[in-house]
Amino acid sequence: MNSADGGPPRAGNRDTTHARPARGSRYASIPPVNRLVAELADLGLPHRLCVDLVRRELDLIRAADPVPPRAVIEARVRTAAVQLAAARPRPVINATGVLLHTNLGRAPLGDASAALAVATGGYSNLELDLVSGTRGSRGLYVERSLAALCEAEAATVVNNCAAALLLVASAVTTNPERREVIVSRGELIQIGGGFRIPDILTAAGARLREVGTTNQTTAADYAGACGERTAALLTVHRSNFVMEGFVAAPRLAELRGVAAGAGVPLIADLGSGAVTRTDAVHGLPREPQPQEVLAGGATLVCFSGDKLLGGPQAGVIAGDAAWVARLKAHPLFRALRLDKVALALLQHTVDRHLSDPGSVPLQEMLHAPVAELRARAAAIVGRLPAPLQGAAADCASRLGGGTLPTATLPSCGIAIALPGGSADAFAAALRRATPPVIGHIHRERIVLDLRTVPPHQDDALTAALAEAATALRHASTADVRHEAPQSPGPPRDDTVVGPPPAASATSAAVQQ
Repeated sequence: MNSADGGPPRAGNRDTTHARPARGSRYASIPPVNRLVAELADLGLPHRLCVDLVRRELDLIRAADPVPPRAVIEARVRTAAVQLAAARPRPVINATGVLLHTNLGRAPLGDASAALAVATGGYSNLELDLVSGTRGSRGLYVERSLAALCEAEAATVVNNCAAALLLVASAVTTNPERREVIVSRGELIQIGGGFRIPDILTAAGARLREVGTTNQTTAADYAGACGERTAALLTVHRSNFVMEGFVAAPRLAELRGVAAGAGVPLIADLGSGAVTRTDAVHGLPREPQPQEVLAGGATLVCFSGDKLLGGPQAGVIAGDAAWVARLKAHPLFRALRLDKVALALLQHTVDRHLSDPGSVPLQEMLHAPVAELRARAAAIVGRLPAPLQGAAADCASRLGGGTLPTATLPSCGIAIALPGGSADAFAAALRRATPPVIGHIHRERIVLDLRTVPPHQDDALTAALAEAATALRHASTADVRHEAPQSPGPPRDDTVVGPPPAASATSAAVQQ
């Protein structure tokens, strides 16, 4: 027997025939699968995906008591389909002012698509030595480039910084008699998504040896914990939070001496990966750079590729050549290595840093003059369609992505109001525009920070504003909610316009 959508019935405990229920049945209000699928054709989802979605929703509906009316069922199925269609990756305009917005993909890569096409549009010399004609080393060019950038003996790369730390911890604890990794209690950090440094070390087979206190740790604490079971010393840069007041931490030179005395490596997890001086940008504090940390005595450093490096998601490891070779020989390395797509994107970013650092898109955003942003804001305001009311507004951008949590950059954007409409409804309409525009709400106005909007997107931004205003003008609030349920947007943030204090806990969680 075939199912209502024309396919064969599937195995399992679900009724896939979906024959019309008898009159009076509690399931009489449930429409056939093929009819519901046909009503979703405008969303452009693949047919088989639509069928699967409808079946899943109907399974949940059949389990309900009572089964809802037909109109409710149709609305529920469409709601689920709209939410799924909206989850497809697509370009958006980031007008939040958060440069490394995790929800929006962190660092923008600019024109890297051209480099990507060259490396991945067809076949490539991913693991072929074109000189000898024999098998080559994957990522050799990128590794040499990263070593040059970090002023290190050698470097390699895996799929993110957590993977880098996992690999390093696994490699330094291969001796079952020496598995203790010493780390300060003040550096047992939780990173975005709930991942914690202690959990990563434990998963690697390391035994965590905590020293010091939350706010005070000394070199003597590390030295006192060293013994026959010590495998490594680990220092973790607090890149996503700040401790102030009665705090102390040992200098890198002191830890180098302790590690050397114990005959173990000193590992530095820098997290944010600032390969250029952050304090060269007005208002930003100094972040530790891998090249200076290695020069200061660290055996290995690891950091993220999609934060201050401004590249794709990756975990860079640089430092002592013998240790890098051990990492690449470890069984975990193959499981964590980058594919050709990520390698091509990372290569493009690192090449930019080595030849013209200012051309990295993140650096362009960091150094964009406020006067230039104000001029762009005024031009966009002059083109706003009725009935939108807007004005250029000074505001403050943030780094986000778990970096420089208290730092802000002076910026300028547009504060827009829709007379007679709510800011929430306007924000939802902007998320449905083409392309979607993501801003934030401040005092019932939508604020669009132009520091995170490249100049070439100004026309698209203006068109999206007009599209959103037209959509709201032709639909009631109830119709908008029915046709496209509002997905959770950026947090309401009344600290952004003007010199803001530190981001709230809610904002920090969203941006990590």
